[in-house]
Amino acid sequence: MNIKMVLLASAAAFAASTPVLAADAIVAAEPEPVEYVRVCDAYGTGYFYIPGTETCLKIEGYIRFQVNVGENVGGDSDWDAVTRGQVQFTAKSDTEYGPLTGVIVLQANADNASTQETKLDSAYLDVAGFRAGLFYSWWDDGLSGETDDIGSVETLHNSIRYQYETGTFYAGLSVDELEDGVFKTGEAPNNVGVAFGIGGTAGAFSYQVTGGWDFDNEDGAIRAMGTAELGPGTLGLAAVYSSGPNSYYSQAEWAVAAEYAIKATDKLKITPGVQYYGKYWGTPAKLGAPDDFDGLDDAWKAGLTVDYQIVDNFYAKASVQYLKPEHEDDSWTGYFRLQRSF
Repeated sequence: MNIKMVLLASAAAFAASTPVLAADAIVAAEPEPVEYVRVCDAYGTGYFYIPGTETCLKIEGYIRFQVNVGENVGGDSDWDAVTRGQVQFTAKSDTEYGPLTGVIVLQANADNASTQETKLDSAYLDVAGFRAGLFYSWWDDGLSGETDDIGSVETLHNSIRYQYETGTFYAGLSVDELEDGVFKTGEAPNNVGVAFGIGGTAGAFSYQVTGGWDFDNEDGAIRAMGTAELGPGTLGLAAVYSSGPNSYYSQAEWAVAAEYAIKATDKLKITPGVQYYGKYWGTPAKLGAPDDFDGLDDAWKAGLTVDYQIVDNFYAKASVQYLKPEHEDDSWTGYFRLQRSF
């Protein structure tokens, strides 16, 4: 018997004499439950449930590239390129008082690689018509083009307001902290104002009336706007009056504006516009406003804005404006913009 046979026989005998033991059982770990993101269609498109909660969240924003043109707009240059990125988070959930809404808007602006600004553009809560936080006032609204100059120098305030709304009408009242507003010589940024907004739609017509009283400057302003679908476009008209320079309106004692937004094609809109200012101070610095508008000259402005939708969520806009104050030099300004929304 050779060595190979001896080894095989020994192995067989050892195996036969060894008791058979059961192998340890292999226990598979229970998989962790996975909660997939669910679509929330209760508040419109784009919302989804935050996993593990009944709160719905929507994320949206835009990326903008813009080239501004005007005298010394870029310091010593007559052109300047800027880029902006903005993202908005909107959270909603049902309560016994109706939807509870929270909004955070973050914005970053870059003039170049080393000159950048990141800021909180809005942050507020909203429930049952009450809103509190940092948000834009009704004075931020305007006509659809770029010619009209009928809003506040600063329209973003820490505010609290109540707004009643139906499908075609709203009316509201707000109390605004105006620390970034317009101040007269010798005044300090310790200011508060009260504003109201009324507006709505009636068929092809829309309207808005906005007013505000600046307690520190002891002056106020009121503005009316309206639009109507007329022919191939939409006619927009606006008028504003200010009792004196204040944080709600300070560019002139009064002004009227008009535009006609022509829908040339499904993707192309062309909007010529004009504005006339009575006792024009100009788009001022926030400090050093005069006590009143007495002695100031009038001014007028004309411009053209072109909007074009390149593809879905990708737009181009070009605007040029001409301003002529009485007894002062005229000026040209404009910009070209590309914007991708999501």
